[in-house]
Amino acid sequence: MAPRPNLGLRARLLSAFALLCVVTAAAVAGGMYVQARNAILQRTQDAAVQAMTSRLEALFPLRSPAPGPEELAEIARAASDRNSSAIAVYHEAHSSAGPPLRRSRPGGDTPDADPEVPGPPPVHWRPGGDMPILDPKMISPELRRTVAGGDIAWQRVVWQGEPVLIIGAPLMIAERDRTTRASGIEVYTARSLLPEQRNIDELAAGAWLTGGAALAFAVVLALLATRGVLVPVRELGRAARLLGKGEMRTRIAVRGSDELADVAHTFNNTAAELERHVEQLREMEADARRFVADVSHELRTPLAALAAVADVLDEEAARLPEPAGRAARLVSQETINLTGLVNDLIEISRFDSGVAALALNEIDMTELVRATLRARGWPEQVHTELPPAVTARLDPRRVDVILANLVGNALRHGEPPVSVRLTADPHWITVEVRDHGPGLDEAVLPHVFDRFYKASAARARSEGSGLGLAIARENARLHQGDLTVHNAPDGGAVFTLRLPRHPHDPAGAPE
Repeated sequence: MAPRPNLGLRARLLSAFALLCVVTAAAVAGGMYVQARNAILQRTQDAAVQAMTSRLEALFPLRSPAPGPEELAEIARAASDRNSSAIAVYHEAHSSAGPPLRRSRPGGDTPDADPEVPGPPPVHWRPGGDMPILDPKMISPELRRTVAGGDIAWQRVVWQGEPVLIIGAPLMIAERDRTTRASGIEVYTARSLLPEQRNIDELAAGAWLTGGAALAFAVVLALLATRGVLVPVRELGRAARLLGKGEMRTRIAVRGSDELADVAHTFNNTAAELERHVEQLREMEADARRFVADVSHELRTPLAALAAVADVLDEEAARLPEPAGRAARLVSQETINLTGLVNDLIEISRFDSGVAALALNEIDMTELVRATLRARGWPEQVHTELPPAVTARLDPRRVDVILANLVGNALRHGEPPVSVRLTADPHWITVEVRDHGPGLDEAVLPHVFDRFYKASAARARSEGSGLGLAIARENARLHQGDLTVHNAPDGGAVFTLRLPRHPHDPAGAPE
């Protein structure tokens, strides 16, 4: 399914104003056009019917109840005027051109009498240039049936592209008892509606012009309205972006007393409350960091004494009775774990307080990886792919901490074989540490580097402090690099360490 186009507020307002204008103008102009058109046609139609009826009344009495062609022609001429032509029909016979036929010259209105020039049947008198020639084909069967039934009827038709009004009327015979009967003679007249059509077209053109002017006016109003709405909205959006970037002191100017002013008031109040809460959270976070740092430093002295005692107990554990020996070994191990936790907390507090610094040296990364594995007795358990002489300017102690955490986690929580692969380009060094276990659950991957995160809530405690991977990522970022993790397609977790070969020396960092 294709995405729907995203129109801006300005475009939507302009569209709404324009649509409202078009609908309103179309409704008003259309209604006026229909009413005016019907009124014009009805007035013309009524006048033509009245004029034809008056002319037909002058024909009585009829000379013959069964007229011939000459009499039909006289009836047709009597029913015609300068704006209409007529034809008289008696059963299947209709009037033909009779003398004299008057025709208009192109250069004037003086008629010529020419009894020798017959008109084309069924053409009848056309004195006016705008008058249509009545052709029996123009008379529909429905109209003939209505007129033959004794009623006056009319209809509008388009003949050869010209609107024409056709009126049909029967000639009636009045009996002595004042009853009337149809004489069988039908008279039809045709009148051009071109003048009325021109008037109607002028009305339509005026309606279009009015609609266009209204549309232009609506667009101008829409532009003014959108300007009044969009300026505060844009200012509100700018302030919201600044607030999202941490500019807690951002405020917007309040103008007027409308709904947008209420939104501005609400935004300012919300920003003030947010600033207050953020300050409180920052103070609480700073207090918590100071507390952790202070406690960690205070624990160092008693832990040093405990470590000394634990070393003695560990040496004597083999000569002590079994319950006492097991307790001595447990105390020694927990003392080591507690010392590691305190050291990790101190390291984390340095990162949080921003005092962690790099001691950069030109080192051989290949030798550093090998030294890390040798120091912890892992060379036999880890497969390595190390190109020779990969030099970089790094802090060897912090890189050693990163590698030890990654390889140690792979050995403890993954499955063999565990591999370390080192690659380099002119600007970056990449170290991949991989195991071939089941990998990490998709829900766990986003939280691997969180502090004290446990993949299983049922696991109360683990051998490590829960800070190792967090410290490893902080050390990587301190080098202006990064540490990421993903699952390999064929199984196992892959931790990728990327470090710049020549990071910029941070200000004040000791060498």
